[in-house]
Amino acid sequence: MARMARLLRALPELLILIEGMVKALKSVCFALGLLAVILYVFGIAFTQLCEDTSLEDHFGTVLRSMHTLLVYGALMDEVSMLIIEIEAESIFILLVFYMFILVAALTVMN
Repeated sequence: MARMARLLRALPELLILIEGMVKALKSVCFALGLLAVILYVFGIAFTQLCEDTSLEDHFGTVLRSMHTLLVYGALMDEVSMLIIEIEAESIFILLVFYMFILVAALTVMN
């Protein structure tokens, strides 16, 4: 612990960075909480919309829907593959997915 104190005294810029990260932690936690609520609401919506369709592989349960929305919608990992599948099933579901991408991107950028 004494080494850490000496290091922080020797490098005041490091102390400023750490203080900034601690102060930003509250805002980051609120943004993550908001993203979790958005994922939950859209997860319920997609589970209901994709019932008895070919999209049940991705949106069969609320938890699976939330995972799919997080990975493909918020983190944008190979989103084009999922968009093609959704488009083949329903244009309305595709528009809801685009709305989720917009809301999630604005939340993450906050």
